[in-house]
Amino acid sequence: MSGATLGLRGFAIWKGFLDGEAQAGLVAALRPVLAAAPPFSPLTPYGKPMSVRMSSAGRFGWYSDRKGYRYVETHPDGTPWPAIPAPVLEIWDAVTGLERRPDCCLINWYGEGARMGMHQDRDEADFSWPVVSVSLGDDALFRIGNRTRGGATDSLWLASGDVVVMGGDARLTYHGVDRIRFGSSRLLAEGGRINLTLRVVT
Repeated sequence: MSGATLGLRGFAIWKGFLDGEAQAGLVAALRPVLAAAPPFSPLTPYGKPMSVRMSSAGRFGWYSDRKGYRYVETHPDGTPWPAIPAPVLEIWDAVTGLERRPDCCLINWYGEGARMGMHQDRDEADFSWPVVSVSLGDDALFRIGNRTRGGATDSLWLASGDVVVMGGDARLTYHGVDRIRFGSSRLLAEGGRINLTLRVVT
């Protein structure tokens, strides 16, 4: 684990944090998680399916339907979420230096044409803990806004192996993924992008 760190609107961005071997190892560690908790397409509160498919690991998983956005303790099929793989927790340890570990790893899969609108991560109980994001697979155009909707934004391409830490004053900054560069990576056999976001929920 290495890589150069740059800052953008309070986000700490570790470019190239995971080398090719570490990325492949992480994908391998995720396979049993996704077999036990298959990805699904949640509905927004407005009844529209998200273009991103999701799963989770840890005590909690993130979920959405017409009742709203929230964390739940079981997969939609009723089974508990699998444990967060050790290599994922090691990334959290390395970039945060915190003793407290996350109790949710949200796993988002972006296929061709998928995107994520501008949003805040605000379903957690305590915003003093950072959110850590790990990119695997195809490049993603990541957009960072402000603490309120609207205003000027900045964008940068996140590549496979990049890690982003959103904490401090940037913890409630709006952000999203405008598009992915489908086919830009050979890491995933089916193409696309996996994004892991690690959160302290309680």
